[in-house]
This record gives sequence, C-alpha cells and structure tokens, in this order.
Amino acid sequence: MKDFRDKVAAVTGAGSGIGRALALQLAGEGARVAISDWDAAGLAETVTLLEERGATPHSTVLDVRDRAAVHAWADAIAAHFGSVNLIVNNAGITIFGTVEESPYEDIEKVLDVDFWGVVHGTKAFLPHLTASGDGHVVNISSIFGLFGVPTQSSYNAAKFAVRGFTEALRQEMLVDGRPVGVTCVHPGGIRTNIVNNATASNAADISGIARVFEERLTRTSPESAARTILRGVRHRRPKVLIGADAVAVDLVVRALGAAYQRPFAAVSRRLTASLKAPASLPPTSRKQVSA
Repeated sequence: MKDFRDKVAAVTGAGSGIGRALALQLAGEGARVAISDWDAAGLAETVTLLEERGATPHSTVLDVRDRAAVHAWADAIAAHFGSVNLIVNNAGITIFGTVEESPYEDIEKVLDVDFWGVVHGTKAFLPHLTASGDGHVVNISSIFGLFGVPTQSSYNAAKFAVRGFTEALRQEMLVDGRPVGVTCVHPGGIRTNIVNNATASNAADISGIARVFEERLTRTSPESAARTILRGVRHRRPKVLIGADAVAVDLVVRALGAAYQRPFAAVSRRLTASLKAPASLPPTSRKQVSA
C-alpha cells in the first residue's frame, strides 16, 4: 500500500489520541475513513473534525470486546464502501495494580479490550482485506509489549500477546502469499488520555503517576505517532517503534535480556517512593483510548 488515496481505512479507538490523529491524517491523504470508539462524545468530536476537512466518515459507537458487534461493523464498512484495505486495531485501556491486589475482573477487562479487541478486529476484517487485493493490518501493541513493568501486569500481558499474535499473523500471510501486510506498533510515551483515564485496582490515587507521565514521559504527539505508523504501512514494516524512548528500551532489553528487570525495578521503586500517593481515588471512567 504505497499511498492511501481512495483506500478504505478503519480505525478503532478513534475518539481521541492516536486513533483520532490517524483518522485525520488518512482522510487528509485521500482515504475513505471508518471510525469507532465506545466514547460517543469523543467519537462525535472526531467526526466533526473530519467533516471540517471535507471528509464523510462512517462512524460507529463500538465496544471492541463485543465480537459480534465488531464483525457486524466490518461487514457494514465493506457494504458501505465496497471494500476495506486497512484496519488499525488501536483501542486500549489500562488499570494499575500489582498481580496480588488486582481482582480477576480488572485483569479480564484489560485483556478483553487490549488483546481480544485486537483479535476481534483482525479476524473480522481479514477476509475483506484479502478480497481488496491490497490490504494491511496494523495492531497497536506498546512499549510495554517489549518489557515488563510493575503494576502493569495485565497491560503487559495484553500487549505482549498482541505482539505474538501479530507476528504469527504476518508469517501466515507470507506463507499463504496473501496480499495483506501486517504491522505491529510499539508506541512509547504518547500524549494521549490512557493514563489520565486509568484507575487502580487498590483504589490508590494515581494522579501523581499521571502527572509524571504527562510532564516527563510523553515526548511524542499523537500526530507524530500517526505519521510514523502510516510510514510503516507504506513500507510494509513488520515492526514500528514510536519515540526515542521506545527505540532505547528495545535496544536495552535486547542487549540485557532478562537482566533488564533488576535496574528497571529499582527505577520503579524510586518513582513509587517519590510520588507518596494518597490512599483514595475518586471515581473515574475507564475509556477505550489509544494505547
């Protein structure tokens, strides 16, 4: 897929962040865009931004955990536009908590959105992408799909699973000679709402973590991330790292192997101690946003 003009592109989690930026850039490059999110208000804002740029998006409020709904969405897009060339499985959430304190329900919720949402989107769109003769699957993993992080076991599990699932899929497309490219994306710190919309299994106040993330760790804009992803699609890259932090972590983990865990744990310990988080957490929503 050398360019996106007149191609049909579907993006989940398009109500904000990377998903919104992708939708806008794809439309700006002449693609016909289908977007979804479970946040109706955020999705409506993206629709307005697209329409202001002259696009006519296909828009659906969607929970990617709902397998039947995702398949119906894919079929509806194909029926509406006549084909589908690109799916970006981008919707994601995170919930902070150690393995011990995380209830099964929180672990299941993160896996249902971040992993099963990717599986549903991939399987629902794959027949349409194959039929198009020029298809591409983009699955958003994370920098946390490269290394483990304390209090992010569920998110780590989901994002590592996305990585393995996507790498296996790419090989299957190569073995079968299918006209479908496959890319796994590992964003580092992106200025999105995923941490601000997160909660904690132990009811701890994570506002300090969100502040550190916002002030120190989010070096890349969603727009820059979207450009990097689309460049990866054009070049049919199997793996896309977004941000200097993702590149650095990838190099360190590959160089140190499992030995990375001790120094990373020490950094996490110092960060946790410095935050001195209060004991209570006001209710917040858990949105499906870009990972």
